[in-house]
Amino acid sequence: MDYKLIAVDVDGTLTNSRKEITPRTRYALLEAQKQGKRVVIASGRQPMGVYPIARDLMLDRYNGYILSYNGGKIISCATDETVATKLFPREYLADIVSVLNDYNVTINTFDDKKIFSNSKVNDYTYIEQEVTHAEMIVCADFVADIKFPFNKLLLAGEPLELDACQELLRKRYDGLLDIYKSAPYFLEIMPFGVSKGSMLPVLLDKLGVSREELIAFGDNYNDMTMIGYAGMGVAMGNAEPEVKKIANYVCETNDEDGVAKTIEQMILSKA
Repeated sequence: MDYKLIAVDVDGTLTNSRKEITPRTRYALLEAQKQGKRVVIASGRQPMGVYPIARDLMLDRYNGYILSYNGGKIISCATDETVATKLFPREYLADIVSVLNDYNVTINTFDDKKIFSNSKVNDYTYIEQEVTHAEMIVCADFVADIKFPFNKLLLAGEPLELDACQELLRKRYDGLLDIYKSAPYFLEIMPFGVSKGSMLPVLLDKLGVSREELIAFGDNYNDMTMIGYAGMGVAMGNAEPEVKKIANYVCETNDEDGVAKTIEQMILSKA
């Protein structure tokens, strides 16, 4: 298959365990773009946390895209145009905050430049801040202070406590919101039907690319819809077991240049 679009998750996939893009991986993606392939960075991060990576990989020059907030917002790197956006239903915010009051988790949301958190800030919240380099605003009254439209909520906390939150929220908002983990210590709360896999068809339709011409890389639960949708769904060697089960192919880990080696084998070697 002549793959025309490469969708790649960031943390645990594009970057290694030191949060770096290795020279081999960068070279492979640049070479693929020189051959006319387009790259989509598909991440749960807010756009600010993805822009530096997009610039490093020259997505602006090669007409690539950012799929941020797990698909909640798609941005053209060439024009900075928002191609599609899905906003979080604000009417659920107060109830979610109330339901989570007894849990020791941070509730976070984002605009395109800042992280807004409730008062229960923990160490896991700072992981997100360090990765995105975004300013954190701690809100005394989270519901009252979030006056702007937003795309998602992110819970940060101990894995077992987040498991309990996930079970509770899934039952309460069944058919209303999508709730899944993006890391053991992060729980994503999304508008219903918004995921990497559900929003990629919007971009493919715009570009005139079929799903069979899409190759997608990921490692965690929020990548499962994307990997399942793509013509070639690739799970990293370090991926969660459930992610590997649905993938067409399992490559090397993110510390072994799995993305680069797969692109070299499936795209660059056929040029």
